[in-house]
Amino acid sequence: MSQTWIILGATSTIARAFARLLAARGHSLVLAGRDQNELQIIAEDCKIRGAEQAEAVPFDARDAKTFDPILAQAEQCAGDVCVAVFVGSMPPQDEIDQDPSLIDGTVTDSFTGPAQFLTAIAPVLEQKGKGTVIGVGSVAGDRGRLGNYVYGAAKAGFHTYLSGLRNRLGRSGVHVVTVKPGTVDTAMTWGMDKLPFLAQPEKVAGDILKAADKKKDTLYTPFIWWPVMTVIRSIPEHVFKKLKI
Repeated sequence: MSQTWIILGATSTIARAFARLLAARGHSLVLAGRDQNELQIIAEDCKIRGAEQAEAVPFDARDAKTFDPILAQAEQCAGDVCVAVFVGSMPPQDEIDQDPSLIDGTVTDSFTGPAQFLTAIAPVLEQKGKGTVIGVGSVAGDRGRLGNYVYGAAKAGFHTYLSGLRNRLGRSGVHVVTVKPGTVDTAMTWGMDKLPFLAQPEKVAGDILKAADKKKDTLYTPFIWWPVMTVIRSIPEHVFKKLKI
């Protein structure tokens, strides 16, 4: 069955790969983000790949006024509406240490902005009684680490929000998937050294779509991150605080 997918942060590398998979299934796409020129290029590519429709629309997690046109479009949609959130930003922790004002933008991009949008669209999804919400968090949200604890804190908050949203929307037939990628070969990680288990965006996008199809609650991708983070979460705090990880 054809669906309309609202993809927030559609210019991200993983989101592009995910949109191509949806296009191949013939779904309609609402590609939302800040760079309209780039979004239009992605939209045209998705049409060629089989998307029923592909539209580029403005979205900025820091500007709630950009939410309204997308919400109005969702309300008018006759079929199923699904949402995938790929929004986030991760300034280097040392830059945040030097300029704490960067915390606000990081938290808004990675947690509160997407959460505000999802809360606003939740009644629309509940009324339709079906659909999928995908929220992309990070393994960084599983435990505060020396190198990215502000970003990790934002994603931890987003994980908890998604858990509550899953509890709410599940009662009306809408499924929420929490995605926790490890290190992925994207613009966010370019230039970083010694990244373990570095994954390609196409692999992660495929895992996300499979998780949505199977209605999984939480996905670690690549899967190796599930045992890795299980171990990391189990390390006693008095030991963990001495580790350089």
